Amino acid sequence: MSQQYSTELPSNYDELKRAANRTANWKERLAAVEELGNYKHQKTIDVLLHRMNNDPVYQVQEAAFEKLQGLGEEVELPKRKKFDLIKDTSKVLVRLKKSLPKDHTYEDFKVKLQKTRVDIYDTYKGDKGDDFDQWLEDQWKSIQRR
Repeated sequence: MSQQYSTELPSNYDELKRAANRTANWKERLAAVEELGNYKHQKTIDVLLHRMNNDPVYQVQEAAFEKLQGLGEEVELPKRKKFDLIKDTSKVLVRLKKSLPKDHTYEDFKVKLQKTRVDIYDTYKGDKGDDFDQWLEDQWKSIQRR
């Protein structure tokens, strides 16, 4: 069951490329990867390879990997990152907590993270899925106030 792919560049390639590289929206990146995977063209393959190797959300990496395989590319799925998906996330979370009043709530912390570092918020929400709130609350609880 071989699928037919267009060898033309999609008419909305520039828009798809921008969406695939949008740091603050992993769902847009995933949708762009899905769409780009329907075109067997060197430029689309390059974007898919970049997402597969560099996206902080593993679900996007997997989708790019599957699309590349479907296009006949010989690729290897990268290992899932175990620690900071975005460099220095733990330092950012510490600074964020320290910037809030002493009696702030977890909700205050979550809202401030979403407003100030949407890239971190969105990436971890995409990576953790349903476990995101528990993970973030655990991070918040583990940060010591000095």
